[in-house]
Amino acid sequence: MLEKLLISRTLRVPASTGAAGDGAAVARQLDAALLDAGFSASRALLEHVGGLAPGPAMDLAATVVSAVRELVGDHVQHNAYFIGFPHDVPDTVEFWTQRLRAAVLAGGGTASDAVLRDAVRSGAVNLLDLPGYGTYQHTYAELLAAHDELIASAGDRLTLLHLGDTADVEAERLYLALAGSTTPLGEADLALLGELAVACMDGTQPDVIPVREHRAVLNGVRLVLGRTLVAVDTTTDVLRLACQVSGGDVSLAAPTRFRSFRRPERRILLAALDRVVAAHQDRLGDVARHAEPWKRLGERLHPHEHEQWPHAQAVFAVARGERRVRNLAARAEEAIGAGGAGAAASVLSAAPGLLLRSADRLLRLASPAEQGVVVDAVRGALGSASGRVLCSLREHVGNRLAPVSARMYVNRSRRAWIGPDERPPLPAGLVAELSALLDARIAARLPRPQRPLLVDPDVLDVALPLSGKSAEGGFGVLPRGSRAPVAGELLRFFTYWRQTSLRTDFDLSVLLLDDEYHSVGQVSWTNYHHEGVVHSGDITEAPDGATEFIDVPLTIGAPHVVPQVHIYSGESFQQVAESMFGYQTRALDQRGAPFDARTVRARSDLRGKGRIALPMVFARGERGWEAVWLHLYLEGRPSFNRVEEQTFTTADRVRALMERRYLTVSYLVDLWRAGADVTIWDGSLPDEPVTFIGIDAPEGLPAGSETYTLNRLHELIPA
Repeated sequence: MLEKLLISRTLRVPASTGAAGDGAAVARQLDAALLDAGFSASRALLEHVGGLAPGPAMDLAATVVSAVRELVGDHVQHNAYFIGFPHDVPDTVEFWTQRLRAAVLAGGGTASDAVLRDAVRSGAVNLLDLPGYGTYQHTYAELLAAHDELIASAGDRLTLLHLGDTADVEAERLYLALAGSTTPLGEADLALLGELAVACMDGTQPDVIPVREHRAVLNGVRLVLGRTLVAVDTTTDVLRLACQVSGGDVSLAAPTRFRSFRRPERRILLAALDRVVAAHQDRLGDVARHAEPWKRLGERLHPHEHEQWPHAQAVFAVARGERRVRNLAARAEEAIGAGGAGAAASVLSAAPGLLLRSADRLLRLASPAEQGVVVDAVRGALGSASGRVLCSLREHVGNRLAPVSARMYVNRSRRAWIGPDERPPLPAGLVAELSALLDARIAARLPRPQRPLLVDPDVLDVALPLSGKSAEGGFGVLPRGSRAPVAGELLRFFTYWRQTSLRTDFDLSVLLLDDEYHSVGQVSWTNYHHEGVVHSGDITEAPDGATEFIDVPLTIGAPHVVPQVHIYSGESFQQVAESMFGYQTRALDQRGAPFDARTVRARSDLRGKGRIALPMVFARGERGWEAVWLHLYLEGRPSFNRVEEQTFTTADRVRALMERRYLTVSYLVDLWRAGADVTIWDGSLPDEPVTFIGIDAPEGLPAGSETYTLNRLHELIPA
């Protein structure tokens, strides 16, 4: 299992420690199997497999193939409701009429048009209960037999797998990278970090753990194993740790039901609290913000039984309201209420990150005389705040020259809200001054490459991954706001889900928008056809898994194509056993099975909160079609969500994201140009070692080269 996780996360195959021998035949079989899934083994990987005995070689090959098939969603059977999809999909009303006619005939009646009209008017007809509706009428094998094999195309995806070190070395390398990440990890990577922490607890440990949620994960493992806690310097660190070992939310966004703690665990947690508050009494100011979780935790830790830790007891006294402590934010709000934005900036200077996150508001509230005070405070905070906060502020400032059409708010669960932008724009001179300050500070913190930089042009429009929480796990998944070119003549979207216990109906739909983001049509279970766009048919339950597809020819007139997944009934995205969304690109003459791994460009998990998923939008511009990642969820209704009812809601969010200017890899590359040798890659291999930045690492880079691909882009964010 660990080897599969390493392959999926890094596209590096851990070297086997099995016996040497002649595994050439297995290597050839592996090469063929990988090509069928859209992957290719590097020469070093094939030589390694070929040098193993047949048994270890076969074990390694099976692990590799299983990992990459799961990565692109090829580990399940993607059946389609209409066996002839995309050619023989009937008109929607015509199909419903056929199902209704079959229901009338099954009841022993006649099926004349008059009888059908009477049946509909009676109000007793439920479309989902009509015979043969919503369930597969053929097997997956029958579907494959009804289609020719996919014709290979030069545009099919081919992703390279590299040979790595042994599993222990690869695990430690990834563990240190994740634990030391300067940006918060997503849910999948946090879970992976926990698994790696158990395996790597006795090995090399990270020098610094910048993100507090990562500390909670590592300390959760250490607490259970009875090890000394590390990097606990705030009361909230202890609260996050208690949430982590209770199986709760370390971000503290959702309430946690705390488990019972063993006596040694209670002692470790209370002692840690006591040390933190004893060293810095002002840490008590953080407690009131999470008063309810602290009160619930106190019921489990019994602090009143431990008089030797009076500072820990003070934490729970503050939580219960028995002791009042004003925190930094409260003092800043008091200054703002008194009309002193400059005074508020001075107060917040003690917390550089909080000051920078409040900079826009302070500048808007400041009088002309105070703006200089706020800017000076911001300038003073730049050296202490994290690089992620600096980049976030730089992106924010770049979008403040004019009001936006709508202001979008996205939380850590990727739920999106829209509101009017009532903020006055910041003056152009002020924006230029702040941008210059931030550019200089970020550039100074960027690591100086020891080798020439070689940059894949496809990575330039990838948004900087300032938080892993803004994206799902999967294959080829880019951060929100990233743009990727789309080649081919046909887009094929797919969604797959497998219910856990309740009958669950997910609906794949496509909303078509014009240049002004007005709806010009939709394709869904209520409308199978629109201007060449075709739906594969509605599946209404998935005990063994179900897939829906939509084909979109790229000759379509609408410039914005918005795929989305609606929960019509049943379990949520978090409750189902498995759910995913992805897209494929094909040539028009590729008429194979509905799913072929070689044409999968991206596959994203669907695990967000909300009943409607908006993974991405496809937009046609001056450079042709591009895929723009959204990673958004809408609350929707508990049941019966349909694309027709979310037209304006979806369009507003798509427009808000499309009009936002994101900080991308090209921003960092431009900063590097001032002091490094930067070359845009033209596909040819360099003669000397380089630092390569791209979507995937090419084979044949000179020995000593370093690569930063999708799984390592977060390492480019300055500390």
